[in-house]
Amino acid sequence: MYEALINHINSYSITQLSENDIAAIKDSFRPGKIKKKEFLLKEGEVCNITAFIINGALRQYSVDEKGAEHIVGLFIENWWASDRESWTTLMPSHYNIDAWEDTDVLLLTRDTYFERIKSIPAFIEMNLKLQENNSFSVQKRVHALISLPAEKRYINLINDYPQFLQRFPQHIIASYLGITKETLSRVRRQLSNK
Repeated sequence: MYEALINHINSYSITQLSENDIAAIKDSFRPGKIKKKEFLLKEGEVCNITAFIINGALRQYSVDEKGAEHIVGLFIENWWASDRESWTTLMPSHYNIDAWEDTDVLLLTRDTYFERIKSIPAFIEMNLKLQENNSFSVQKRVHALISLPAEKRYINLINDYPQFLQRFPQHIIASYLGITKETLSRVRRQLSNK
């Protein structure tokens, strides 16, 4: 279980994990299971935990006053799931994070992160690289939501995250793209006819 996390950290850092670093990671991350529809985080809670996904899928979303869900993040194997804003500011989260599938995770509490993990050089490098990647991804997604037609957003998703189409149902994909299920069905039909 820890091998996936160790390989993940090493793949994003020039400085490889030492044996002491690996021991600290194994001592700090706790294996967990989140059953389908169970929550990692609920709106209004402070995010004091982050999850590295070993197997499974999670989604991050808000619910509007009409009860409609708005997907802001999808997470699968070898991805991290948490609310970064709440984790950093200790303010209550605006989001829910729940399991779309039964999910095996390695959990790290905020306190343990600051006590044992934050100073590990390889972890710092990985964290910086992932923050950079996330910044680029968010910028690209915001641009797509405000300026691209539904068909182009769907094509971008196919190119960037094809695995999402296998793991999440059409209504989740539509919400993630900021379109209705009906629009997504129409876009898929049009693309299949080309």
